[in-house]
Amino acid sequence: MSHDDATGASAHAAGTPISRYPVPDLDELPDDLRERIGAVAERSGFVPNVFLAMAHRPDELRAFLDYHDALMERDSGLSKAERELIVVVTSAANDCLYCVVAHGAILRIRAKDPKLADQVAIDWRSADLDDRARAICEAAVTLATEPAAFDDALRDRLRAVGLSDEDIWDVGAITALFALSNRMAHLLRMRPNDEFYTLGR
Repeated sequence: MSHDDATGASAHAAGTPISRYPVPDLDELPDDLRERIGAVAERSGFVPNVFLAMAHRPDELRAFLDYHDALMERDSGLSKAERELIVVVTSAANDCLYCVVAHGAILRIRAKDPKLADQVAIDWRSADLDDRARAICEAAVTLATEPAAFDDALRDRLRAVGLSDEDIWDVGAITALFALSNRMAHLLRMRPNDEFYTLGR
């Protein structure tokens, strides 16, 4: 595929490319990735642009999806809404448009709250959060922006609101995975799908 063809194939609905890099057609991908992406599209009604953009390197997309699923789909003391909360608050701290918009939509759905994602993305300290969610946000943002400041006092605050040491690992691992995602989104200048903006409203 030529660069011009790739740019055309990756065009955003408004004409803006979804990535700086060439984007393959779905039928060019290995069968396993095509099936995984197809399953997501069937549930959501569209193909999230992250899959298309990251498919420029199929092996890396596969590894990313495996780690994502291991963290975000596993049995955990963190609810699925809390996991998405971590993604949104740390992605906002990293100025990641794609992840704030995409995972903000998922957070609205998981939390059944149309306002929470916007509040957290703008200022989690003023958001309508309970003590547990506030402690999770504080720990995750600290790890995302000042990792050396993640200390035993933060761990103690997480334990005090009911997190186990395994849950604390999850907070850290989700923060770390999406630090990678945030930086790749910046590198690729990845565009969120228009569909994300209205989900869960």
